[in-house]
Amino acid sequence: MVNSNVTFNSILEASKRLEGKIVRTPILQSKYINEKLESNIFLKAENLQTIGAFKFRGAMNSILQLPSDIKKVVAWSSGNHAQAVAAASKITGRQATIVMPEDSPKAKLEGTAFWGATIIKYDRNKENREEIGKKIANELNATIIPPFDDEKVIIGQGTAGIECIEQLNDINVIPDVVLCCCGGGGLIAGIGTALKAKFKNAKIFSVEPENFDDTKKSLAVNSIISNDMSHTSICDALLADKPGKITFEINRFNLTSGVAVSDKEALIAMNTAFRHLKIVLEPGGAVALAAAIFKKIDIKNQNILVIASGGNVDKDIFENCLNEQPI
Repeated sequence: MVNSNVTFNSILEASKRLEGKIVRTPILQSKYINEKLESNIFLKAENLQTIGAFKFRGAMNSILQLPSDIKKVVAWSSGNHAQAVAAASKITGRQATIVMPEDSPKAKLEGTAFWGATIIKYDRNKENREEIGKKIANELNATIIPPFDDEKVIIGQGTAGIECIEQLNDINVIPDVVLCCCGGGGLIAGIGTALKAKFKNAKIFSVEPENFDDTKKSLAVNSIISNDMSHTSICDALLADKPGKITFEINRFNLTSGVAVSDKEALIAMNTAFRHLKIVLEPGGAVALAAAIFKKIDIKNQNILVIASGGNVDKDIFENCLNEQPI
């Protein structure tokens, strides 16, 4: 067992804490996709969460537990955690300062600004966001809300798993396979902990962009492996340099293994979701669906729970997905 406060009960408590403060996102199905893939795909649409991504769960769960006299928070993020912390701070009467790459998607920069956060931009190729964030937090006497390697954040993300359990129970479905995107590993650590408590035989797979499949590689050798950060990907939300220490300890216990998808496969999944599920996904939010579409594992005649993690995509990237042929 993992020595962690991330448990089914702690996630259930967070679910109660967040009731009425987050969106209970739907699970979507498409008869066309199911027939095409010869499986039953159940897609958890976290792109419909507040700020357009699952990250709001972890940010709000963490910020709600801050002492009332703490009014300043700092975070670093390429975009979804940035928006989540900005939104949770605004809603709870706090001021957020967010460190973001200067090449962050415009939609994510604008979304973060909308919630009133102070944005500090940096060059991701030359500067270290954590160093910048810690310096600012020290100067402001602010509390840091980490993007993924934090128990309260992980527990908050896991509330999506509680909803999945309830929604699948309502239709008498037991998932055989769970496909979930993975950057630093916070979402899959939380969801995996929740789902494994109720669906013990479900196989859970991390899905990452090609060349950023650090969790896949780390699981294979049971030790944390870092990415070569000279590579690029349109999946901006999933470009952590390595798994988190806390998240990896949880994930190596819960996960079966990992798979990787290409940028082109992510774009095809985006168009497929748009065409057949009527939703907008960002590249990182579509990788789990891409893993199902391109059968990175055997899914035939099985119940597949796919976590669509976010939908904050710039117009040019979304137009690129429309140029790809959906399934």
